[in-house]
Amino acid sequence: MLTRRELFRDTAGAMAGMLVVGGRVGEASNASVQSSSVAGRRQVVVGGRRVKVIDMHAHCEIPGVREMIGGKTSPDSANIIGPDRLRLMDERGFDLAVLSINPFWYEVDRDQARKLIRTQNEGIAEICKAHPDRFVGLATIALQHPDLAAEQLEEGVTKLGLRGGSIGSSVGSEELSSARFDPVWAKAEQLGVPLFMHPVAVPEMAVRLQGNGMLGNVIGNPLATTLGLSHLIFEGTLDRFPGLKLVASHGGGYLPSYADRSDYGCGTRPEQCTKTIAKRPTEYLKQLYVDSIVFTSEALRHLVAVCGASQVVLGTDNPFPWTAPPPDARLPRFDAVDHVLSTPELSDADRIAILGRNAARLLNISL
Repeated sequence: MLTRRELFRDTAGAMAGMLVVGGRVGEASNASVQSSSVAGRRQVVVGGRRVKVIDMHAHCEIPGVREMIGGKTSPDSANIIGPDRLRLMDERGFDLAVLSINPFWYEVDRDQARKLIRTQNEGIAEICKAHPDRFVGLATIALQHPDLAAEQLEEGVTKLGLRGGSIGSSVGSEELSSARFDPVWAKAEQLGVPLFMHPVAVPEMAVRLQGNGMLGNVIGNPLATTLGLSHLIFEGTLDRFPGLKLVASHGGGYLPSYADRSDYGCGTRPEQCTKTIAKRPTEYLKQLYVDSIVFTSEALRHLVAVCGASQVVLGTDNPFPWTAPPPDARLPRFDAVDHVLSTPELSDADRIAILGRNAARLLNISL
């Protein structure tokens, strides 16, 4: 059996990561933005300047970790670091990918969680060490054990060189706004690093999300993020930790699309609003960060209008195949870079910020 060090060494030897799908759409028509290819690598240019593109929402999996708790590493090689990832990053114009792992360990006991997270974070760090100019990583943490999670975040950042942490949108049926999780937010605030929130399943909705249409992902994922963020706002967590840098995946779920309803709600049923928060609910969207996976120019325009261009980072959800040919031939193929370049309401400064500058600032990366 391979030792952990041998496993990481062999993985690093193949490390280039893997995306799943090919192809990109045509170039944006705006004269101030363009793409070109240099030695097979797509170069993204905005306003005559080469722009560094950072994918804030990219996934991986460390082989052997699921087996530690009786599971099995995904047979889908798209999640495993392998020889195709750099090639496909080059084709799509991604200079750097920020690696995170969706939580599957929130039910394990403290001892298992300590071992699993250490192995996993060391694995992510090895990937980043093998390709420091192409990958940075986010520490995984055992959020169900908050004091341990705070330790794991600090160790990941200060000892392993990871750039922040990744969390789910809840822990089972427990909301992140529970005071029990405050040590984690305090540690992230102290370290000055971002936490990337990716949705996890909402157990209470499991039955209703069954059936045709991939509803667990299409509806369930953004709903989980919406619930997580809304509780953090209305329970006062973001007031207690104003320096918390929280990045919500999938455009922040549904919250930015219908945020004003949150402002008016307590006026209609004040008896259901027993806590006072410092600002209007919509104002908190200006201190949160969201990724850009909202698919259309109008949706991206609205996201920027609500949250601000300084709060939006590029995301792809790779290796999940959102860039695959759509089931309806009338729909254009989604390309994360062209999505930003071709949204006409964005200024060049907005595009540069979303494509990479905002993420670089969050992650302390020099451009």
